[in-house]
Amino acid sequence: MAKGESLYDTSRVMSGYCDAIVMRHPDQGSVAEFAAATNVPVINGGDGPGEHPSQALLDLYTIDKEFQRLGKSLKGAHILLTGDLKYGRTVHSLIKLLSLYDPLRFTLVSPPGLEMPTALIDLVTSRGHQVEQRESLASNFADLDVVYTTRIQKERFTNEMNESFQGLSHDFMVNRDFLDQRCSQSTIVMHPLPRDSRPGANDLNVDLNGDPRLAIFRQTDNGIPMRMAIFATLLQVDELIEKDMRPVRWFVPDQTGTLDR
Repeated sequence: MAKGESLYDTSRVMSGYCDAIVMRHPDQGSVAEFAAATNVPVINGGDGPGEHPSQALLDLYTIDKEFQRLGKSLKGAHILLTGDLKYGRTVHSLIKLLSLYDPLRFTLVSPPGLEMPTALIDLVTSRGHQVEQRESLASNFADLDVVYTTRIQKERFTNEMNESFQGLSHDFMVNRDFLDQRCSQSTIVMHPLPRDSRPGANDLNVDLNGDPRLAIFRQTDNGIPMRMAIFATLLQVDELIEKDMRPVRWFVPDQTGTLDR
């Protein structure tokens, strides 16, 4: 592509080498353009600030499993989406997917200038869901079922935007104080990862590590069976594999390190 090859030509060449393609690209709409030129399945692994469909599927799977564990129903659930809602492709795909279900309540909290695109809000409300936008996390969220937070997508900012968003980080950070004071003991916390765990970062706080409400690692684990299911369906081998996850039998070896042969 550095030599000027188009997405169309690259797609046609690559599709002759493989049975399926997973593509991630920095430009919105690029995956659709790539897929239009090929005759093999193309999975969108993220197209800039556009979409991330497989992440949305594993997120929905996680919500369903967590709700089953807690004895909750998805119908009427209250879901908080916070962080970078303008460029965060994971929340774009998730809210579109959730909007296909029974009426839900969404609360959107983001720094000024990083709000959810209006077209997405209009789509969700047209399907009968309640959408409320708030300016900060400094209010009561006692009935929240899910907190889905994303990091600020600074790599998509101009230099001027980077300067304007300095100092906003802690006003939009999900941490233990927020969860203890403004949520309930059954609220689950999700994040698409990776999160920025460095001191002073504006991301999901590490003080929640070890809290059972933190579902982010159960969430990433769920990406394995979900993406296996996607591949199995696209390659038409879904009848040849197990339908349910079997428990992993972890063991600790008696010895570690190099063994003599």
